[in-house]
This record gives sequence, C-alpha cells and structure tokens, in this order.
Amino acid sequence: MDWLAAIEQLRADGVYGVLITVASVRGHAPRAAGAKMVVGADHSWGTIGGGNVEECAIERARELVAEQASATEQVTMRLNARERNRHGQQCCGGEMQLLLEPLPPRPTIAIFGVGHVGYELARVLSRHQVRLHLVDSRAEQMDELRLAPISEGVADVHLHRLLLGESVLEQLPRGAHVLIMTHDHAEDFALCDAAVRRSDLGSVGLIGSSAKWSRFQAMLADQGHASADIARIACPIGDPSIPGKEPAVIAVAVAAQLIRWTAGSEIAPSEIAESHLL
Repeated sequence: MDWLAAIEQLRADGVYGVLITVASVRGHAPRAAGAKMVVGADHSWGTIGGGNVEECAIERARELVAEQASATEQVTMRLNARERNRHGQQCCGGEMQLLLEPLPPRPTIAIFGVGHVGYELARVLSRHQVRLHLVDSRAEQMDELRLAPISEGVADVHLHRLLLGESVLEQLPRGAHVLIMTHDHAEDFALCDAAVRRSDLGSVGLIGSSAKWSRFQAMLADQGHASADIARIACPIGDPSIPGKEPAVIAVAVAAQLIRWTAGSEIAPSEIAESHLL
C-alpha cells in the first residue's frame, strides 16, 4: 500500500495517523525532497530513507498519534558521524527537513431521519470534513436525486436505508455524535433507548418539545435507565440563541451546536453526565 492509499485507509477506518514528508534536503541524504510515508499507531507505509532518520520520525509520529495532536511539526535531521543517534549511525553528510502532519480522524455524525430538518442539517454538515451517516426507512427520503446536493459536499456520506436504525447506532465508532429526528415518535424512543445503552457516544440529541422529552424521560426510566444516563440526551437540540422554527433555521442552530461540540469548545451533555459520575 502506498502513502496515499494508507491515508485513505486511515480515513475510512476513522483512526489517527501522521504524514511524514521530506520537505527539503541539503547535501547527501537517503531520499530526495518530496518523499513521503504514513505512520499509524501500529503500522507504517512508505519510507523516507530508513535508518536512524526514519526510526526517529516514526517514534515522534506515534507520540503525536498518542497525544491526538493536530499541529504540524518540522524536524531537522543531521546525517553525520558526530550526531548522537538513537537508532544507529548515518553518515551521509547531509541534512533533512521533515514535515510531520497529523491526520486526525473526521468526526462521525449520524442523523436518524432525513425529513425536512434532517435534510437541511445534512446539507449544512456535508460542507464540513465529517463522516456523515444518514439513516431513514423511507425510500422517498433516501432517493439519490434528492440527496445529490449532500453527496456533492466534502463530507464522507454513508446512506442507510433501514427499517431498524438501531443496528446502525450500535455500530457507530466511539465518540460519534447522534441526532434523532425521525418521523415516528416510537422510532425516536427506540433509538434513544439504544443510545443510552452506549456510554461512549460523543453526544446524543433528540428533536422535540419539552413535553415530548418529559414523556421520553419517564419511559426511559421505566426501562431501567439511570437518570445520569438519560441526561446524556440533549432535548431540545440546537443553539437557543438562534430564533425560528423553520427547518433550515433549526438545522443551522443544531449545526452550530455540533460544530462547537466536535471542536471541543463546548462540553456535550454526554461529557457533563460522565463528569457527575467521577
């Protein structure tokens, strides 16, 4: 697998990696400027020349993966016998500038229900670098022509035409953000029930009124869920400072809230609930 295919694989798997590029070379070096390799937590692909240079770069890249870093680094490697190398001697006599670029996984967002609000929300989110799962049992809502504007965005879009959305929810990666807004309150409740059984989701949002949420809270409690688990669901959803009930307006309000959560600039309800348990 070459470095480009490795990046695509890491992105498809939703895991961290680091792209290492030989930015410049002075004097003699094992690889020319432009050589690349990709490093993951357990594997690496490609080469920037082997030896001490490559081993040191891999070590630093794996530290960045462990830190879940996002900032790019530039490292200077000198290839002479006087350098105190950790992984054997390289005496080519030159110098290499390495660029280490973290490749954080795209946040995963799943929208259950692609009706008026779900569709508008998907349109907004499709313009962001996220992994977007759209789930709906209705064929007309999942029509490819209808969803074409969403598929044309930069997001990785995955369509699920399923009667039971819980099967998708159960397979979402750790940290995924879930939006529940189907056409059926019974389906909404089944998804809420499945969501609170997972403690590793980034956030769970339910569209609806305070009356709907009060009823759902009582029903979830009757199912044996603890109040702290139920509190991980946000309802109503969206930035309350954005007024209006039109689908496009609600979508903007929800997207604004989600962007803050995925960027870490605002604590999601799931994290608040977990902090109360510490």
